[in-house]
Amino acid sequence: MATRPPVSMPQLSKRSRFLLILGGLVVLALLAGTRLIDTYVNWLWFGEVNARSVFSTILFTRIAMFFSVAIVVGGIVGLSLYLAYRSRPVFVPVAAEDDPMARYRTTIIGRAKLFGIGISAIIGLIAGATAQADWSMVRLFFGGTDFGRTDPEFGHDIGFYAFSLPFWNWLVSLGLVVSAIAFIAAAVVHYVFGGIRFGGGTGKLGYFSNAAKVQLAITAGIFVLIKAVDYFLDRYDVLLSDRNDVFMGATYTDLHAVLPAKLILTSIAVFCALALFAGAVLRNLQLPAIALVLLLLSGVVVGAAWPALLERFSVQPNQIEKEAESIERNMAATRDAYDINDVEYIDYQGTTEADADEVAEEIGTVPNIRLLDPTVLQRTYTQLAGRENFYGFPEELDIDRYQLDGELQDYIVALKEINTDGLAENQRTWINRHMVYTHGNGFVAAPANRIDRAVGGEGSDGGFPLLGTSDTESPEGSGVHVDQPRVYYGELVTDYAILGESGPGEYDTADARDYNYQGDGGVPVDSLFHRSVFSAFYGERNILFTGEIGEGSKIMYKRDPVDRVRDIAPWLTVDGDPYPAVIDGQIKWIVDGYTTLDNYPYSQQQPLGEVIEDPITGLERPDQNTINYIRNSVKATVDAYDGTVNLYTNDPDDPVLQAWKNVFPGLVNPEEEISSELREHFRYPSDMFKVQRELLTRYHVESPQQFYSTNMFWDVPPDPTNDEEEEQPPYYILADTPGFEEPTFQLTSPLTPLRRQYLAAWMSVSSDPETYGQMKVLRLPPTDETKQTEGPVQVQNRFDSDPRVAQDRTLFQNPNINVLYGNQLTLPLAGGFLYVEPLYIEQTGENAFPQLARVLVAFGDRVGFKPTLEGAMEQVFGEGLGDVVTSPEEGPSDVEVQEGESGEEPAEEPEEPEEEEQAAATPEMQQAAADMQAAWQRYQEAQRNDDYAAQGEALAELDEAAQRYEQARSDAGAEGAGQPGG
Repeated sequence: MATRPPVSMPQLSKRSRFLLILGGLVVLALLAGTRLIDTYVNWLWFGEVNARSVFSTILFTRIAMFFSVAIVVGGIVGLSLYLAYRSRPVFVPVAAEDDPMARYRTTIIGRAKLFGIGISAIIGLIAGATAQADWSMVRLFFGGTDFGRTDPEFGHDIGFYAFSLPFWNWLVSLGLVVSAIAFIAAAVVHYVFGGIRFGGGTGKLGYFSNAAKVQLAITAGIFVLIKAVDYFLDRYDVLLSDRNDVFMGATYTDLHAVLPAKLILTSIAVFCALALFAGAVLRNLQLPAIALVLLLLSGVVVGAAWPALLERFSVQPNQIEKEAESIERNMAATRDAYDINDVEYIDYQGTTEADADEVAEEIGTVPNIRLLDPTVLQRTYTQLAGRENFYGFPEELDIDRYQLDGELQDYIVALKEINTDGLAENQRTWINRHMVYTHGNGFVAAPANRIDRAVGGEGSDGGFPLLGTSDTESPEGSGVHVDQPRVYYGELVTDYAILGESGPGEYDTADARDYNYQGDGGVPVDSLFHRSVFSAFYGERNILFTGEIGEGSKIMYKRDPVDRVRDIAPWLTVDGDPYPAVIDGQIKWIVDGYTTLDNYPYSQQQPLGEVIEDPITGLERPDQNTINYIRNSVKATVDAYDGTVNLYTNDPDDPVLQAWKNVFPGLVNPEEEISSELREHFRYPSDMFKVQRELLTRYHVESPQQFYSTNMFWDVPPDPTNDEEEEQPPYYILADTPGFEEPTFQLTSPLTPLRRQYLAAWMSVSSDPETYGQMKVLRLPPTDETKQTEGPVQVQNRFDSDPRVAQDRTLFQNPNINVLYGNQLTLPLAGGFLYVEPLYIEQTGENAFPQLARVLVAFGDRVGFKPTLEGAMEQVFGEGLGDVVTSPEEGPSDVEVQEGESGEEPAEEPEEPEEEEQAAATPEMQQAAADMQAAWQRYQEAQRNDDYAAQGEALAELDEAAQRYEQARSDAGAEGAGQPGG
């Protein structure tokens, strides 16, 4: 049989090669163009926030890692290919007439450099692209510091595990992968060129040339030697073992079987590597083969079988005794890693009996009881303070405290933000979205413990927040003076904005529609080059061709405060719930940043995203990353007007923060630069609290035996007002709590025994500057079934089954009204616990919004159910609390009802028009005025009958008539007349 002629590659002409290269360059440019534009846009943004050092540090680190790893890996693979090719046999014995490798040999020999360099380059580029993603780990290795604490097994500083060990593990893994690839590459080349042949009828497995033996044995020896280092480093990773379901860290089996096994395997691996090197010298593969078999058998017997037998026959029958030391280590490490070492446990009686006199003495708690729920009132704020359709509020409002007129009070606060998604169809032109409706206007606040009953007048059961808005028209409308109330950066804004004096003018207020931005935010976009860049970035040709962009124009993007902090400090885990505060007359978003680790020895690991999940919607949560160390090390502020980002040190003792400061010097401001006014608005973050709360349910026990038995563990109760069976979220309250000397703004949560619903403990952490971070746990004594303090779910059941609640058919059985349960607060009071829960109602219409209708109160086995907190408290404790419980406001607020604006006192009787106005009234105005009076009379009648549905319908008719009156008066040209109250 004739042999097949060698296959030759077709030859390309110079023109064809030029076109092929040109086409490749065009494709590469298209692929790289988007990435280059993104990079340049980011570069401009980092310049806007004065943080280009962050951008350049990350970029240069990634580039350095990419090229260094690519060169090293590509070089090693290339060297392996070169040595194999150079030592190929001169004559290749052919076992058959048709040699399948002949065509490949011919092709490779004809283009040896192309194949060698090309394969090495591809592998190197893949390795470099993969490695550059680990830039933070490499940076921490060089910037890491000591913790000042050592692990209990090896005595190494925790910094070794946090900063050094991950780098060494990464380096070893890279070495194993590279040596394996080099081995495979060499084996393939030797096989193609005949240095390795299999079969052949000689009774042997195959043939290896001396060159192949030497190269493969040395490469395998290097691999095994690196594996020995890997075994040695595995000893430290044992301290993060998850072998036991009860706790994490090195177990008895790990300490007495796995650790010795790792040392034995390290020694055997070194011996095998030496055997492989000896085989290379002797040109004999028998000794290396025996050594490798020994390594594999040792891995099975010593590394797996021995620990399994010890666990099965020695540890499991005696786990409490055997694991006591490991559990104790886990308890100590977990408390330290999650900063729950210094929790103060206070024995609390949890009495169920108290009278009005005892309650009246609780002047730090009772007057500050919060009636407003920030998770319910978003629609109320939108309707009462939002005014124009393009303003809005986030789904969850925020709670903060302000000291006005010498009195500290907690407020439900929010910013009236621009919500371009709320624009009407005729407002959604490109100019409107990006150049006219650019910003919000106003800081809105309402006292959390009071409501406005002016809606219904004297004796009304309904109530709205006492809203006040500090905006450009009324800088002190909320009671808090704001110098610059315009909001360009917020949670709702999703679009970029283009600002400048040459534009069409921005909508600011109804009377001022041509405002021009005067701040420092944004990136210049007045040059043709920058317009082209952003036009390509957003895929929007209007940016390039519009005539509204001129000298001094700027573009704002990345306007969410969370995104700005996350991008400027990518090493932080950023809390998804920023909140606004007025600091020195300026509105600032305050954002919490966490430093985390997942390799703190013996510390319990927690899935962060799962632990902090709760019924509150609309919040951006961290990824489902697992952590076993956390600190709220950074407080960040983002200016709502110009977007300036400032990071401040909140925990100067955090070694992880110190390491990142070494990486990015000057990025985080020292603690001393935090102003006293800013510090007064720091809140202990709820996500951090939830992580610590989850751990305290287990790590409050004092002995390993109690921990292992779990019978003294606690639970976070389910949210009794939510049907999703999620954990009850913690609540911010202003109250007088045992352990604190004065009323404290704090974050609180009740706790129940494991899988039980009565109360076991109540925990709190302070947000006040003087006591920030101090955590107290009121621990109830063990009780029998007759002396239990009811927990949140049991109290909710008592609320729902109370005869007065069940009989309130108007409230609960009216098809035209929805009943919303507010947050159920648990407050320590008079030696026991007071439960307070507001009830809200809203009509079923599309534009309805909640109003406070009832207050539920429980103490012991007594329940109060009244339209006012005072009435409900007196039902529980008796009369005499009127001077202690904050009375609801009876007068008007600055609320303006938006569903048909009916004036600043929307539920007061409509005023008769002035005589002059009556004389000039059109028939439409007269009819609307008559309809307003009729609706008002129907409202009063419904109020006397306690008919909520009729009240709501009458109010809607009143608002609609007021709107018609205003429209008719406007049509008649009666400008400047006052709008009648409604």
